[in-house]
Amino acid sequence: MTTPPADLTQAVLDTCNALAGHTEVPGEINRPFLCPCTADVHDHLKAWAGRLGLSTRVDAVGNLRARREADVPGAPTLYLGSHLDTVPNAGKYDGVLGVALGYALVEALGARPLPYAIEVVAFSEEEGVRFGVPFIGSRALVGTADPLLDLPDAQAVTVRQAIRAYGLDPQELKAAEVTGAALGYFEIHIEQGPVLQAQCAALGVVEAIAGQNRFLLRFEGQASHAGTTPMPLRKDALAAAARFVVEAEQVARSTPGLVATVGVMQAEPGAINVVSGVVNASLDIRHARDGVRQEAVEYLLDALQGFCRERGVSVQVTPRMEEAATPMSGPFKELLHRAADELNLPHPELVSGAGHDAQIMATRMPAGMLFVRSPNALSHHPDEMVNAQDVSDALRVGLRFLELLAGEVQA
Repeated sequence: MTTPPADLTQAVLDTCNALAGHTEVPGEINRPFLCPCTADVHDHLKAWAGRLGLSTRVDAVGNLRARREADVPGAPTLYLGSHLDTVPNAGKYDGVLGVALGYALVEALGARPLPYAIEVVAFSEEEGVRFGVPFIGSRALVGTADPLLDLPDAQAVTVRQAIRAYGLDPQELKAAEVTGAALGYFEIHIEQGPVLQAQCAALGVVEAIAGQNRFLLRFEGQASHAGTTPMPLRKDALAAAARFVVEAEQVARSTPGLVATVGVMQAEPGAINVVSGVVNASLDIRHARDGVRQEAVEYLLDALQGFCRERGVSVQVTPRMEEAATPMSGPFKELLHRAADELNLPHPELVSGAGHDAQIMATRMPAGMLFVRSPNALSHHPDEMVNAQDVSDALRVGLRFLELLAGEVQA
């Protein structure tokens, strides 16, 4: 069993700190898909890859890919990594920690022979902030990104146009797809929640990633004077939307494991003395069991129509995403548990309520995830935290996982 050099943990943390400085908004961490400062992030990581002797390329959707070839011709490839894009006003570690740990794991392996190739992928887009649909980066690797190329952002710039504007060629999308034998995908990520902290565990093995639906909702009523329009005669789009928000919260609170979120609500015309004529809103709903999630979606969308009819409001529902719940690879989970056990570290299993690139990669190959404790249970927030010792433990478990996996391949 190899022990990673002590300074590698600091290198990971230093990388997270350095990449936080590359942002579109001064004073915040803000990196949407293919923003100009993505190139600066890539340059920083390419320097690390160069020190390790890895070949690098940026594929057609902006994923940075750093590769170490196997010592055996025709060997399969193990993919490591996470994402580099962020939500607005983000923390330092969501996604970026997993990318930095991917490079650190390759460095910790040193020059020892491996029966598989390693490719560290820094995905360009996981959050779905700019175009409303996540995982464009990982979808490119599994061959399902093409239908998204004509999606527009808020400025009516399509994915295809954004790729060209960044200096890449959408015609080369096929070349981003995984080719050859794939051993699997392994991602380390902060938990983004309170479970590991509550269990006093630094690390957790992900059992499954919850399935989710996302919808855009447009409520259309009638804007009118707030003082002269009697309550029974109003067609208040905001009142219908508000009633739906409360119902979504109540359904989620009463269904174990279900989460439902209305993260966007924009009223028009948005004046204090005008009844809202239009409201644009969103719905995000998730559960680890698809049947439970689907039942909740059906109920809420039916209730939505009723709330609108009561108020003389119409509603348009636009599905934006549906992802099935994704179990992680059984053999990968077993190896992660074994690695943590050998290092005398607690290793509870838990469900990820957040989506991850691993769920997309799992459609093409075995996938496994290791969670790192979020000490204050905050993510998608500037106060996102990690403990240095937890990062060190993740590096140790990840390295032992790679060693055990090599043994399995050679057996």
